[in-house]
Amino acid sequence: MTAVATDTASSGSVTISERAAKRIGTILKSEGDGAMLRISVEGGGCSGFQYKFDVERTKADDDLVISRDSAVVLVDPSSVPFLAGSEVDFVDDLIGASFRVVNPNATASCGCGTSFSI
Repeated sequence: MTAVATDTASSGSVTISERAAKRIGTILKSEGDGAMLRISVEGGGCSGFQYKFDVERTKADDDLVISRDSAVVLVDPSSVPFLAGSEVDFVDDLIGASFRVVNPNATASCGCGTSFSI
């Protein structure tokens, strides 16, 4: 089961997997009360766009807010179209542990999965 955004955008929703929600919850707990994870998309990376993850304490009025268990994720309005229909997951494998965005809008991505093109 995945959590869906509590404030869905017309271009689609972003979901958080159970594994990602647990890891985000752990990170936010260590950051103290009021901490939230912001996921954004910015230009750069080897494929044109890259995902950025930051811990924040303030939410903008137009942020998309995704809540699951103790995880609260914010997405700014300019990043929502790039992430529409995506699932944020957390993987822990031989090459390391990281958040992975499964993005149906991406037409190509780099080998490490941190940048993509549309």
